[in-house]
Amino acid sequence: METHVKTRSMVEMALMTGIICLVTMTMKIPTVIGYTHLGDGFVFVAAVMFGKRKGALAAALGMTLADILGGYAIWAPFTFVIKAVMAYIAATIAYRNNYNGDNVKNNTFAFAVAGTWMVLAYYLANAVIVRFVYVESASFYESLVLALADIPANTMQIIVGIVIALLLIKGVKGKGVFNR
Repeated sequence: METHVKTRSMVEMALMTGIICLVTMTMKIPTVIGYTHLGDGFVFVAAVMFGKRKGALAAALGMTLADILGGYAIWAPFTFVIKAVMAYIAATIAYRNNYNGDNVKNNTFAFAVAGTWMVLAYYLANAVIVRFVYVESASFYESLVLALADIPANTMQIIVGIVIALLLIKGVKGKGVFNR
């Protein structure tokens, strides 16, 4: 019986990893330095669906695969860490105290905090990539200024992701999907 549960869990995580990758790759809009997408909604769903560790792994793998397969491999190491931490933060808050990942206000707060982490972390990653890859002659300060260009797109990406996640979670709530 335990093998069946482990197999089912692995299959569910693999499916979510694939969904995250697919949504991220097929619904993306190029930005100044990278791209914006709808995949973050599914990062939040994975966090609530699988909890901290499994949600973080599914999110990190799905987003990293999207970067590698989509021609943004330079971002893959940053994405892996940023999205794993993002999902971990979201799940930690969504399941804190007596919450079970099904409270809309608590989930909104969880996703907003996790999204803030993502925006700040990608801001720093943008600065590093601008400095060492795109504009090698720029100082780190200049790279920090140039990296500001993607903050509005990343912020909008999080807002849209929160809406998508809340709608998806509400739509499947009570259907046996969120049995972590």
